[in-house]
Amino acid sequence: MRISRTLMVATIVLAVAPIMAQEPYDEEPINYSDKSVDNPIARVQEQLDKGDLSLDYDDEHGFLKSVLKALEISPESQVLVYSKSSFQLQQISPRRPRALYFNDDSYVGWVQRGDVLEIMTTDPIRGEVFYTLEQQPEEKPKFVRDQGQCTVCHASSRTQRVPGGLVRSMFVMSSGMPHYGSGTFNTDQTSPLSERWGGWYVTGTHGDMRHMGNVYSTDRYKPEQLDREAGANVTDLSELFAVEKYVTPHSDIVALMVLEHQLQMQNYLTLASHESRRSAHHDQVMNEALERPADYVSETTERRVQSAAEKVVRHMLMVDEAPLTDAIAGTSRFTEEFQAKGIKDSKGRSLRDLDLKTRLFKYPCSYLIYSKTFDQLPFNMQATIAQRLREVLAGEDTSGDFDHLSSADRQAISEIIAETKPELWKLGQ
Repeated sequence: MRISRTLMVATIVLAVAPIMAQEPYDEEPINYSDKSVDNPIARVQEQLDKGDLSLDYDDEHGFLKSVLKALEISPESQVLVYSKSSFQLQQISPRRPRALYFNDDSYVGWVQRGDVLEIMTTDPIRGEVFYTLEQQPEEKPKFVRDQGQCTVCHASSRTQRVPGGLVRSMFVMSSGMPHYGSGTFNTDQTSPLSERWGGWYVTGTHGDMRHMGNVYSTDRYKPEQLDREAGANVTDLSELFAVEKYVTPHSDIVALMVLEHQLQMQNYLTLASHESRRSAHHDQVMNEALERPADYVSETTERRVQSAAEKVVRHMLMVDEAPLTDAIAGTSRFTEEFQAKGIKDSKGRSLRDLDLKTRLFKYPCSYLIYSKTFDQLPFNMQATIAQRLREVLAGEDTSGDFDHLSSADRQAISEIIAETKPELWKLGQ
């Protein structure tokens, strides 16, 4: 019996190890390629199939406006990218930028004269799921699930090796083609403004700070030499391209900053979802093979959960956020609309309150703590995150990594979470 069990365990370990090395989000228990029914696009498609919803088509934007309405995405979230960095790149240029729109869980890409709308939406267990919608008049439009092409770029080290989103900043030519040889930046809240938004339009004011947006490289041999002054504090894009072709004339700087935070925060939450589920599945297999109790939790699983939870907490509490040295102001209504959606405590405070003077958020803790992905994390992952949050906010962590949080910040964040998400706060006790 002992010999056969040893052989059985060895076989399992050999089978599991190669899979783990391949980032197996398409294996048990994630099963990424299986039909995703718990995401906004799946729910919209179900309504379309039942006849409870219809999408209107117009010659200028196709299904765009109707899809935004169905997904409850505000046009004020519009940001514009002119680098040729998506699969409809032939239609994209500084004269015809690609438009992106987003809310907390869905993202829609629209290209002038494009064949399809590009959609990325969040499955709370699997991560980001990708669809296209053909830009042709149809009585019953059909969202088509991507079969793996999107995850070539959208499931890499840039997305924590889970299906996710990213914002890339590049040095681009006047055609919109990136100078890949000059390197690119994967940007988020930790990126200095000097590395952000190459190949993007940016509307808004930011004082003496400079970014890479609104301009392109004019010297093919020295593409890093950008005229950053020409792209600074731009509030009107009408001289650069035909803004009337778009739903709004904006590519709001605040929307861009929120988008950068949100995409990487969602990636860390997806990583936490995958790690906790995969490690539990591994324990289940090994417990059965070794005839251990079914609820036995290995030290490896504990380490994996703690590691993923730490990454979530660090990004959630804005560790290493690049400081703002001047005030930021957008040009659209995005700032007002974003803040209005906040869940407020009895003092009127919300984790969606923006600072925009020295940092992004007034209370540096991510609003995605209220997301479906967070709420559907396995119990052990939620409990580990809650415990770490309590330790940090109570001042018990002496590592120095969270010194950017003042005592007033810690108290405010603790009070907001305790009042607006009490079920999580109790897990940390």
